[in-house]
Amino acid sequence: MTRADPFYDALQKVRTFENLTASTRFTPLPQDWYVGCCDIVDSTGLLAQGHYKTVNMIGASAIAALMNAFGHAPFPFVFGGDGTSFAVPPHLAECAEQELAKLRAWVAQEFDVELRAALLPVGKIRKEGRDVRVARFAASAHLDYAMFEGGGLAWLEEQMKAGRFEIPPADPVQPPDLEGLSCRWNAVPAVNGQILSLLVLPHPEADAAEFNALIAAILSEVAGSERAGHPLPETGPNMQFPPPGLDVEARLSRGNAPAIFRKLTLLFQSAMAGLMFLRGRPTGAFDPTHYRNMISANADFRKFDDGLKMTLDCSDETRAALEKLLSQAQADGIARYGLHTQSEALVTCIVPSPMQDDHMHFVDGAAGGYAQAAQMLKAMPQR
Repeated sequence: MTRADPFYDALQKVRTFENLTASTRFTPLPQDWYVGCCDIVDSTGLLAQGHYKTVNMIGASAIAALMNAFGHAPFPFVFGGDGTSFAVPPHLAECAEQELAKLRAWVAQEFDVELRAALLPVGKIRKEGRDVRVARFAASAHLDYAMFEGGGLAWLEEQMKAGRFEIPPADPVQPPDLEGLSCRWNAVPAVNGQILSLLVLPHPEADAAEFNALIAAILSEVAGSERAGHPLPETGPNMQFPPPGLDVEARLSRGNAPAIFRKLTLLFQSAMAGLMFLRGRPTGAFDPTHYRNMISANADFRKFDDGLKMTLDCSDETRAALEKLLSQAQADGIARYGLHTQSEALVTCIVPSPMQDDHMHFVDGAAGGYAQAAQMLKAMPQR
């Protein structure tokens, strides 16, 4: 197993999401660290064709590839729907670059999808007047997710989309190790009216205190919703057989085996898992009821990634109140925002081991979610 980095390992975990609105909770990354990002070119085109699971699975694939390549040593990352942002210590930078190169080539071969990727030292980002600060949010007692602020990752993503700092695809094509990446749960229908995907970014010239006050007001409004807008039921999502998205998972994770063989293996695994979940009682060391409860507890449905990103189950009244706050903040030059509503949420998972409680579950809207909200945000005037 790759050694844990002492900087990230020593960061204190924040246990209340609302406390992340205080910038003192974020710590600057060391100067010699690297930050990276990847995203799908024309994800909106794929979404328009209904390839929601494909977009989310490819978006999360970088996390699985890096985790496996690093021997599950902790590192900070954020899932963004159609891509991922992350940071790595210098001794893992070369490995990260190699894995992203492999992933780019693999996704192009298997799906005819272009995945962009970039990696840059923190020191170079600071020379551009941006920063990268990180915090660790404890979603549950067993799992934490990274949060970022400082504008550095957003700047790197813009540069990547302009063709700078590109990591070229591997040649020849090599399959990345995507063990643990899956999407076998059903979409989760909204209970309170709609699933709202929300992005809120600070204006470049916004006062930090005013932006933090806006975020605090948003979180206060959301806190009044049932379970603070959590989009998954406490007992976790449901499963059907065959699971939706199995073709995507088989093609991504097939390695050097034919996709049909991988799909047959996944079908068998899913059938066995389905029987255990249907039975609802422990089988050996595996407790299906506890596992489903942990899906909800570990769900990644709210985050800071140079701004606020949330996937919420909310009412029309809550959405209207949020839009009022956000439109005023836009008019005042405090923030830019994008939102998108749909009837269901999607869950994409990374499960290192079903016997442990640190399995990860990334939540996005089931009809485009963050990627569609980002399109609205891009159309917002810059003032």
